[in-house]
Parts: sequence; C-alpha cells; structure tokens
Amino acid sequence: MASLRRGGQSGLFVLLLLATLLIAFYTHWAARPDATVRYASLALLPPLVASALLPLVPTMVVGGTSIVVVFVNYGFLLPDLRPGSRPVVFVSIVVAVLLSVLSCWVRANREAKLRRVMIARDRLTLLSVATTRIGNTLEVDTTARELAESAVPRFADLATVDLADPVLRGDEPGRDWPEGKPPYALRRVAQKSVLEGAPEAVLEPGDTAHSPPGSVPAKALRGGEPHRSNVIEGAEDLAGWLGIPPERAEESWERYGFHSGLAVPLHARGTTLGVAVFLRHRNQAPFDADDLLLAQEIAARAAVCVDNARSFTREHRTSLALQRSLLPRRLPELAAVDVATRYLPADSAMGVGGDWFDVIPLSGARVALVVGDVVGHGVYASATMGRLRSTVRTLADIDLPPDELLTHLDDVVIRLRFETEPAESEADNPSGEFGATCLYAVYDPVTRHCTMARAGHPAPALVRPTGEAEFVDLPAGPPLGLGGLPFEATELDLPEESLLVLFTNGLVESRGRRDPDRGYDDLRQVLSQPADSLEQLSESVLKKVLAEQPTDDVALLLARTHRLDASHVATWEIPDDPTAVANARELATSQLNGWGMADAAFTAELVVSELVTNAIRHADGPIQLRLIRERGLICEVSDSTSTSPHLRRARAFDESGRGLFIVARLTERWGTRHRPGGKTIWAELTP
Repeated sequence: MASLRRGGQSGLFVLLLLATLLIAFYTHWAARPDATVRYASLALLPPLVASALLPLVPTMVVGGTSIVVVFVNYGFLLPDLRPGSRPVVFVSIVVAVLLSVLSCWVRANREAKLRRVMIARDRLTLLSVATTRIGNTLEVDTTARELAESAVPRFADLATVDLADPVLRGDEPGRDWPEGKPPYALRRVAQKSVLEGAPEAVLEPGDTAHSPPGSVPAKALRGGEPHRSNVIEGAEDLAGWLGIPPERAEESWERYGFHSGLAVPLHARGTTLGVAVFLRHRNQAPFDADDLLLAQEIAARAAVCVDNARSFTREHRTSLALQRSLLPRRLPELAAVDVATRYLPADSAMGVGGDWFDVIPLSGARVALVVGDVVGHGVYASATMGRLRSTVRTLADIDLPPDELLTHLDDVVIRLRFETEPAESEADNPSGEFGATCLYAVYDPVTRHCTMARAGHPAPALVRPTGEAEFVDLPAGPPLGLGGLPFEATELDLPEESLLVLFTNGLVESRGRRDPDRGYDDLRQVLSQPADSLEQLSESVLKKVLAEQPTDDVALLLARTHRLDASHVATWEIPDDPTAVANARELATSQLNGWGMADAAFTAELVVSELVTNAIRHADGPIQLRLIRERGLICEVSDSTSTSPHLRRARAFDESGRGLFIVARLTERWGTRHRPGGKTIWAELTP
C-alpha cells in the first residue's frame, strides 16, 4: 500500500510540472492583453493542488517552477503586457505559491506529529505485547525465548539473549562477575530473526558466546548500562555484537549488512544475569534514543522474570533433591513380594509435591506397602512428606494394624498443623490447607493374608493371576489431619502371584481430563495386559495412563505377591512345662539341619531356648514355636499374655533380665507384636 501511494504521488508530481509548463505555453501562445490576469490565474492551480496532495518538497518544487515560469513568461516573453498588470500577476503567483507552501508545511508538521504519535503507539504496543508474553512460565530458557520473540520483527531484525551459566542451573552468579576480566563467556539461550533459522546469528541456542573487551555487549555487562551504536564498522565490530570470532562474522557482515545495534544488560535485584542484543539489517532506520529507552524497559521486565525463573529453578531443584533423598533409594529384597516403583515429579510451576512410597519389612516375613501424598508443593511439602514417612516407619516397627496406624498418623498430622507457623506453611501452600492422604497395606506371605486401610487415598488396584484387574473395595476413610473420624481396614486373601498396584492421584486425576473416570479405566486396561516384568509394566502404566502434561507428582508402587509354603515354615506346640525347653531346642536343631542351615543351629538353639523359657516363666497356657526360612531365619514364640518384655541391664544378683540381652546380642533384630489372644516375640538371625 505504501509503495502504491508513493507511486501515485510521483505521477501526480510529474503531471503538475507538465501542467505548469503547458499553462505557460498556452498563455504565451494565446496571450492577449485583456486576458493576461485570467491566464495567469491558471498558474495558481498546480501549487494549490500540490499543497493538498503532495509532500512538502514536491510542493516547493512545483511552486518554484510556477514562479520561474510566470516571471519568464510575463517579464520577458510578453513585453506588450501593460506595466500595471505585471505586479498584479507576480504578486498573485507569489502569494499563491507561498500560501500553498505554507499549507503544505503545516500539513507536513501535522503528519510528522502523527508519525511520532504512531511510533509512540507502536512502541507502547510493543511494550504491552512484551509485558504480556514475557514471564508466562517459570523456565529460564522459555522466558529468554519470549524476550527475543517479542522484539522481532516489531523492534529489531535480530535479537539474542545470552545468560551466565549459573543462571541456567538456578544459581546466582557472583555479584562481581561482570567486573572480572573479559571476554565474558555466556550461554546463548535464545535468539530470533526475521530470517528463518536466524542464519546471520551464526551461533545456535546452547552455544557459548564470547564478548571481547572492546565490544559493546562487554561494555554493557561491565558498566551495567545499555549501549547504542548506529555504526557497525566491519566484521570485527559485528563479531563483538554476535559473540563470535571475527573470522566467523565475515559472511554475516558481507551478506546481511548490519548497521545499528543495542546492547542491554539483564539486571535484576542487584545481580547481572546476562545481556540482550538487538540488531537491525533489513530495517534501514537506525536505533534512536527512544528505542534505547524502550529496549531498556523491556529488558528490565524480562530480567525480573528471568530471575524469578532462576529462583524457581533453584527451589524446584532443592525440593526435588530433598524429596528424592527422603524416598527409599534402594528397596529391600523380600521373599514376600517383588516390587517396582516409579516417582515422577510434575512439570508444574507449583513445584515438587509431597508424594511418597515405601516398602517396609515387618516381622514374620511380612511386608508393609505404603503410598502417600502431602497437600501442597515445594520444599515445605517435601519436608512434611519426610516427617510422615519416618512416622509411618516408626509406627510400622511396633506392628500396629493398618487402621490403628492411620489413626496415630492422623494425630501426628494434626500436631504438625498446630506446631507449624501459618506463614511457613502458606509460603508453599497458598490455599492454607494442611493434610495428607495415605494407603497402608500389610501382606503375610505365610497365610497369603493382606490387610489394608486408606485415609482419603485412591484405592489400590488388584490384578489376579488370571489377568483380571479390579480396584479393591476399600472404605475411603477421611484424609489425614481432620481428626475424630475412624479408619476401617479391609482383609483379603490374595492368590499367589497376585499384583497389588498402589499409586497417588496424580496418575489418574489430571486436570486436563474431561472424564474423571478415564484415568481409572485406562489403568485397569493397561494392568490387564500381560507384561514381561514389573519394570516394563511400570513404564507402560506411565506411558499410557499419565497425561501428557501432568499437573501433580506421581508415585507408583507395584508389588507381586509370593507365598512361603510349608517347606519354608515349621510350627510346633510347646507344653507349658520347663522340661519342654530341651525338646524345643532339639526340634529347632533338627529342622535347621533339614533346611541345610546347620551353621546357624548353635545360635538358633540359644535364641529358641531363651524365648521359650521366657514364655514358660511369664505366660500361662499353650506356647507356639515357629521357624521361618526367608532371607535368614526367623524365630517366633507366641503365648497368651499381652505383656511385652523389655530389654534391661540385669544387676549382679538378678535372676532374670539376661535372656533378652542374649537374644538382642545374637540376632539382627528382635521385637514384640500383639495379636488377638496374646503376643508374639520374634527374632531374626542373619543368614
């Protein structure tokens, strides 16, 4: 449109010049003294038309041409003109030309002001667009890319953003690093050009940019002030702008013709993070002082966003490291189950969540499977998760049933809520909510019995050996932290080689899903398909069930159950008679020889003797001795009393108190668990 407009003005300019000459010729050819003034009035038309339709300079040319033609025509070519008429003609033409030039000058000033207003509007639009686009995410590289894309093509033909390496890692560069000795090694994080692929930039995102001491970017970094240059003198000067060696800048200099540039340091909260460079080669207008102010304003806003993203990157990395350190790094090898686990942090601006999983060995070859989720995100949620995981392990060590364990855990969450300062918890959890969900299951490989309870957590999936997948009908229970509400346990008998799948809600409850049940249906479908291993099945679950952009963390625990048959378990009923202790020792020794564990017979004989003797002395009724061959040897003695023995230091003349001390010294660990109708004292011997 602009080219058509310029072409039309050029044609009109030529036409008006021709009209001026034609009028002069006609006036000279048909001149009569009585019609002189009327013919002269025709010469007023070209400058008046020019003042209305042409810019200032063409109007002045047309007006000047009219004056010259009239002067020549009426002063020299028409000597018969009455002397009194000549001043009239001259004054008329001069006044007309002056008026046309004056009106054109006024219009030119008005257009110049309008252009300045349009330029100011364009700059405000660019600033508004940049403010809207920059900082929509908390990712350093994305924020830098948004800065470059906002500047091209509205403001510059090429924009590059170079940042210090520590910024990309979430660290803060040293406050004195720009004051060191150049060249400064920066990482090219983003660049944008009017040309596809930004070939004139030479470097690619991720490359290292070097700014030599005398380059404008180096001066901007060192002084902390923006710099402008309307003259780029040769390839060596261009190399400093692009952050490349001079020999690599030859082609860009010869091919693209850079002529003007701006270098603005990215400075936020007292720290210089990097530098943004804006160059022009297609746009022939050089950068002016207003452009420098605009670039400085955009860069200042972008620098704050980059620093926010850097801080979030550091916090996210810290939270993730904290959470991974609190999760089990290596799961125990158990005879009861084979397990596979996955933890996947969400790619979310809210930060790392408080999801966790755990596999806890219990007495009697049993195992506890745990999955939980703390409300909120960030470092505080990770720290709370660590405290709850430690609490669950402590409560599991005293062999509490699942429903009782969740009741105690609920009390712990309530205490944590009241012990925590509101500002401390709301910093990472603006909603102010404080709570958690948890699923706790205990599996006994001897009886194939599984007891589980949950506190506001998704029910686990159960895949039977036939391949049929279903979700366990388990009472939901209230989330942890409400208090005063009971938890209900469910008991199941699991066929051998069953699969229990425990997970957090991030796996199936994504915000992007239109149907809330879609995730559960997808999970059931994936679990029904055969897999070569638990690891492969875990990957399939994450790949096919998880949303493309999960908004919450995901913890996944798969457990394949096994059974310890009669060949691994030996049980005897021991009479409540002190003379039965010797028989118990013989039974244990014989069984160990049959299992090929004769090396452990002597130690096991001492442990069995002490445990049976303790039960006969302090309990009434029948006594049961059970040996379990798992990774090592488990000795269990059950009686009808609920009184738990305690390890103490026996004095010189005490008749009791030494038996448990001997057991504690000879075994890897020992303890007591309560059961309906009595208790069981157990001890584990290393292989």
